[in-house]
Amino acid sequence: MEDRRPVERAQGYLPIADHGIVGDGRTCALVGRDGAVSFMCVPRFDSPPLFASLLDHRRGGALLLAPSRLRASRQRYLPDTAVLVTEMWGPEGAAELTDAFLLEPGARLEDDARAGRGELLRRMRVTQGVVELRCELRPGPGHAVEPSGDGWLLRGPDRVPTAWFHASRPLPGPSGTVVLEAGDELVVSLVWNGVRPAGDPVSRAREHLEATARVWRGWASHVVTDVPRPDLVRRSAITLKLLDHMENGAIIAAATSSLPEYLRGSRNWDYRYAWIRDTAYAVFALRRIGLPAEAKGFLNWALNAASRGTQPLVLYDVDGLPPPEEVEDPYLEGYRRSAPVRWGNAAARQVQHDVYGELLDCAFQWAATGGRLDPGRWEHLAQLAERARTAWSRPDQGIWEVRTPGRPFTYSAAMCQVALDRAARLAWRLGLPGDAEGWRRDARSLARRILEQAWDEKAGALTEHLGGGGLDASLLALPLRRVVPADHPKMAATVRAVAETLGAGGGLLYRYLPGVSPDGVDEPEGAFLLCSFWMADNLVGQGRVDEAAELFERLCSYASPLGLLPEQVDPSDGSFLGNFPQAISHVGLMSTAVVLARVRRGVRPELATHAWFRG
Repeated sequence: MEDRRPVERAQGYLPIADHGIVGDGRTCALVGRDGAVSFMCVPRFDSPPLFASLLDHRRGGALLLAPSRLRASRQRYLPDTAVLVTEMWGPEGAAELTDAFLLEPGARLEDDARAGRGELLRRMRVTQGVVELRCELRPGPGHAVEPSGDGWLLRGPDRVPTAWFHASRPLPGPSGTVVLEAGDELVVSLVWNGVRPAGDPVSRAREHLEATARVWRGWASHVVTDVPRPDLVRRSAITLKLLDHMENGAIIAAATSSLPEYLRGSRNWDYRYAWIRDTAYAVFALRRIGLPAEAKGFLNWALNAASRGTQPLVLYDVDGLPPPEEVEDPYLEGYRRSAPVRWGNAAARQVQHDVYGELLDCAFQWAATGGRLDPGRWEHLAQLAERARTAWSRPDQGIWEVRTPGRPFTYSAAMCQVALDRAARLAWRLGLPGDAEGWRRDARSLARRILEQAWDEKAGALTEHLGGGGLDASLLALPLRRVVPADHPKMAATVRAVAETLGAGGGLLYRYLPGVSPDGVDEPEGAFLLCSFWMADNLVGQGRVDEAAELFERLCSYASPLGLLPEQVDPSDGSFLGNFPQAISHVGLMSTAVVLARVRRGVRPELATHAWFRG
């Protein structure tokens, strides 16, 4: 574990990497190395934030528990759990803060939708010397605090009760200080389930923290260990579980909204929703690291969500419904003054043709796990395959969700090919009605068109959109979805071109050329971690296994001391950018670890990356 470090801020903000995540399968919170809960939404992931100092250190609100004169700190998780420990040092003593969202004793996270108790418990224990401890309860805009019994009630807009706060020792108010000596403890609880805890707070804290840790360890014991970097694979699995809405299997893209892809840039989006695009790729990893229940839950959620309307959306809220309209927050300044802060996501209303392939690929994996495609669901999927026959040639907003006029993106066309291919395979394997032969024929034809129409002879690569033009790292996904073999000469040339032109150093890749964004926004951004994991998978598919393993290790080095990954990394200094922790980055790490492990077990490299290969 990394040694303790001074707590340093820029413009009042901790680095994004200086945060851990705790949660219970309904919502979660970020806890900074300074002892502050800096982002938390209740009662669920996409609710309005109760604390959001991560997006405005003055007005956003936080729940702080730390030495008044904090000098240094470090964080760690209890092994194989989501119980977070922050060790903090003041001028005259040291203290240890343990944070967890409590779970029901004996709960099984793989199949217990009600495992969470709706309570954040924070236990501060002085480990040496004397510590003047500061406790600060400061909710964000629209919330108020008032006395209630032996604690404080937090009320949201329209005076609706949001949560109840209680401390085990008398405090001068919801914010104040108390002096503790070695061995002393202070326990605070934030409860939003309507049931106020009873009994001695200190004894209860010890009992419930131990029970919560046991639940997590029992769940984590199912994660495979015969992969490279099993420590980070297990941490990635736990992180993904923290982003899993356990009631129905939805997995949100990230725990936060509006963390910038570039400081003082405008690409600040709300990622507290579930993307259909992420499902098939996530399920590949989940199934193969020992979590079939989570894989099946996410597949079922995605197929159910998409079947509710005639045209599937790109993303949904955790209920499988359209997210709210996107709005800009008039009060919060944004992380390090990177405005705007946005709630809701307008990409849900975009046209993105890749969704056809994502859903048919999900259906293919659903059938591979024993899931049943009833006549109504299959009829809907077959209609999507029919649309994919022509949609590939029409402009859309693409995988990067550009907010400019669309174009016929190569990735979108490739996923239409996936839709046709998977529909044909499903029809044949399961004896389902439909134009299986026509879908197969059109899939093969479309694969040839992509190789012809996306090829740019001058660039020596497949390019961003049909007709040529612009390198795009999303094309590294084509072999992973079995559109173009990784060792096809044009794909191998594309891999070389992406590495040379989009390489940011240290194994990192930009999605596209800096300053030449397809969305027309003239701003730089960080390197996109998922694309680098895709690069490693391509290297495996080309038989360059040692290079892939080396790249994988370099990418693992970008994880925070807690083993967490962001969406993007600033190549100049390794700092984190974008929403955090990012589910698909952790999926990328797990997937590449699985691919490398498969090759070590003797699976042919060209087959190791395929989501539906059974080797």
